Amino acid sequence: MTTHTAMPNHKVHEGRNIKRFREMLGIKQDALAFDLNMSQQAVSLLEQKETIDTPLLQKISALLKIPVEAIQNFDEEQAINIIANTVNTVNDNATGQVFQINPTINTSEKWMEALEEIKRLNEDKIALYERMLKEKDDMMAKYEQLMNNR
Repeated sequence: MTTHTAMPNHKVHEGRNIKRFREMLGIKQDALAFDLNMSQQAVSLLEQKETIDTPLLQKISALLKIPVEAIQNFDEEQAINIIANTVNTVNDNATGQVFQINPTINTSEKWMEALEEIKRLNEDKIALYERMLKEKDDMMAKYEQLMNNR
């Protein structure tokens, strides 16, 4: 099995990784911006930065419910190489090839399951927020009606 080390001149782009995880989780820039108390344009600029200040990175990772290390260490090029090398030919004979699946695939599946769970939780959070906004609107309408009846 081939092992891969990071390329010496290749740096992980933290902003791009934030964007990738955000998109995988189905979170819009506006929603992340709201949670970070900044504008959508600021989030867009943040996603273009190669490195992010640690306190902000920690806040973003907490909001996305993923480890800081995932943002700091995810390297798409390396991930593609690892995935490409998870299927190794064990035996090539007249009956055909026998493949061995590396357990790395299980790790990817676990990541995808975790990301799907986070996405579901975020959808629940959005639904709750929308219900709260509707209740606020209903209360405001009742208040306005009471004020008009005076």
